[in-house]
Amino acid sequence: MLVLGSTDWATISSLATAGGTLVLAVATFASVRSANRSARVSEIALQEQRRPVLVHSRLDDPVQKIMFVEGRWVRAAGGRAVADHVDGNVYLALSLRNVGSGIGVCQGWTVGAGLQSSRILPTHQPESAFRAQSRDLYIPAGDVGMWQGALRDHQDPVCPVIAAAIDAREAITIELLYSDQVGEQRTITRFGLMPYGDENDWIASVNRHWYLDRPGPRSEAEADAATAQILQTVEAVREEAEAEADAARTEADAAHAEADAAREAEAQDEAEEEVAEAETGRPNGDEPGVPHQPRPVPTPSPAQRQQQVSD
Repeated sequence: MLVLGSTDWATISSLATAGGTLVLAVATFASVRSANRSARVSEIALQEQRRPVLVHSRLDDPVQKIMFVEGRWVRAAGGRAVADHVDGNVYLALSLRNVGSGIGVCQGWTVGAGLQSSRILPTHQPESAFRAQSRDLYIPAGDVGMWQGALRDHQDPVCPVIAAAIDAREAITIELLYSDQVGEQRTITRFGLMPYGDENDWIASVNRHWYLDRPGPRSEAEADAATAQILQTVEAVREEAEAEADAARTEADAAHAEADAAREAEAQDEAEEEVAEAETGRPNGDEPGVPHQPRPVPTPSPAQRQQQVSD
């Protein structure tokens, strides 16, 4: 009774209240954190539902056609591209397929001569280098569409370079900047145009994708490491092929040298035999050391002479 009587119930109630408050705060923090995580997951899911991803179309996709402002029509079959040089102007077009789940809106583009792979140009062109699209080009989700661009300013330093590449049937690189339908989730995709066949036919292929507003599925470090590994493998294969070619050339040179030596030895032997014949005056086949003597003509007997006269 003395213990209960001396207990400070006010202190106990304060500690209980503090403990309950702490438990409530932890529960509230966990709930808010879970709600934030759920909201973030929902936001990512919504973004993925709107994200466009442009690639080259399939070879069996239908032919796409589009008109330029001059009234010039171009057509591109599945997996193909257009690169025309007409009257100093350059006309470019791509048959595209949107493999993403959102509508793709083309915002800008750049073009360069040559196949600009990850080894040559590991990252995309700066955003300031992209030319704005003057026409609204929408690529529906899960379907095909077409992109177009033209170079008409003959004072533009890029125009004659691309025109020369088209005339020489050299590779061309195009980078497209596009977004979703609300202008977010900007992405840059690099396409390579390779000449195909004897006519003005071009094959389009995707090289890289870059997400500008958020990290992509692969970091730049991972992509650079993969590129470096591939380049090392290619370089090792090239060096091995060169070493094998050098060994084959060395072996062929040795065989040629041996054949030349054999021919020279044979020619020298023939020359020595000719000299020996000239010195001894005998043809090949006579006894060595004995000068060649003409064989005497046999004298016919009287009976043989009589036989010849009667004949």
